[in-house]
Amino acid sequence: MRLWRVGRALTLTFAAAVLVAGGIFYGLVYLLDFQEIDTTKKLDAKTLFDLVKLSFGVVAGAGALVALVVAYRRQRVDEAGAHREATRLHTERFSQAVDKLGSDSPAVRLGGVHALAGLADDAPDANLRQTCIDVLCAYLRLLHTPDPGAAELEGHHLYLALREVRHTILRLIGDHYRRPEGTHHSWQGCDLDLTGVIIDGRIDFSSARFTRGTLTFSGATFSGGSVDFSSATISGGSVSFSGATFSGGSVDFSSARISGGSVSFGSVTISGGVVFFEHSTISGGSVYFGNSTISGGTLFFGEATFSGGAVFFSGATISGGTLFFRDAAISSGTVSFNSATISSGMLDFGGATFSGGTLFFSSVTISTDTMSFSGATFSGGTLDFRDATGPAPAGLLTAVGSPVPTTVILPQAWTSIP
Repeated sequence: MRLWRVGRALTLTFAAAVLVAGGIFYGLVYLLDFQEIDTTKKLDAKTLFDLVKLSFGVVAGAGALVALVVAYRRQRVDEAGAHREATRLHTERFSQAVDKLGSDSPAVRLGGVHALAGLADDAPDANLRQTCIDVLCAYLRLLHTPDPGAAELEGHHLYLALREVRHTILRLIGDHYRRPEGTHHSWQGCDLDLTGVIIDGRIDFSSARFTRGTLTFSGATFSGGSVDFSSATISGGSVSFSGATFSGGSVDFSSARISGGSVSFGSVTISGGVVFFEHSTISGGSVYFGNSTISGGTLFFGEATFSGGAVFFSGATISGGTLFFRDAAISSGTVSFNSATISSGMLDFGGATFSGGTLFFSSVTISTDTMSFSGATFSGGTLDFRDATGPAPAGLLTAVGSPVPTTVILPQAWTSIP
């Protein structure tokens, strides 16, 4: 923070003192109901002595104000100097930690990882903390040599040692993001860029609160690792898995509360693994699977509560795997499968309860036995299958009842079935 010049600081301080003193004097005069001040033609000794005391009081007050301004400036200069010194020491330690991270020895790299995490904790300001986090993320984004197998023992041991370094970074990231924002060692509110990273370890964000910041896993590859957001609260910021590839592993949002921000799985490719939203509550923000390709694996929205916000599968291609919405409760908000293609696999809304909100399936393409509403209950909201092609989903006509409510839009071919 830039300091004011002494002259300006003194002028403003004196002006403020005069205004405060004048205000107090006027207030006292008004409260005590003085109508006028007596005057005298002769200046007696007592009055003269009182004026002298008043003059010395004014001089002493002015001196105190000057001392206060000087003390203020000295304090600010000391604080600025301490910040510069802390920044200098941080920079020196940062350079040493980065050098360790580039070492040929996995053990030295591991030391560099912990040193950078410690620097992020002790950083003098948020920008320096973000720089440390960026370096750790950049290390994870670097290409690494795949496992040569047990046949090459030395290379296999090196691979395992370097994998331990990566897994340590993933663990430290989760540990620090789970700490409440504003507490010591918390990285909440900082951005996390893991674009294109191979996730083969575990990141634990369980029970964390996300109110701002961006967590990016765009283009990441999940082949056996996991990212755990179970019981997390997302009320702002964004979490993105856009363009990621899932052939194994898991992303877990079970029992999470999403009331703002966005969670994006746009254009992902899912051929294996599991994405959990079981028992989650979506009351705001958005969950986006638009234009995704699902040929395997499982997406669980079982017993989830939709009371606001939006969930999009618009333009998705489902050619395998399973999407479970069994026993979900939809009372408001939007769930959209507009223009999706469901050629195999299963989209299961069995036992779901529809009491409000909007469920869009307009222009969806349905193959035989790929969608089920068996045991579902429809008591309100809008269900739109406008321009859908293929057979009616199992249990749908029973769920909506007869006659079909005006808020349920179905192809004529479905309602004319005997």
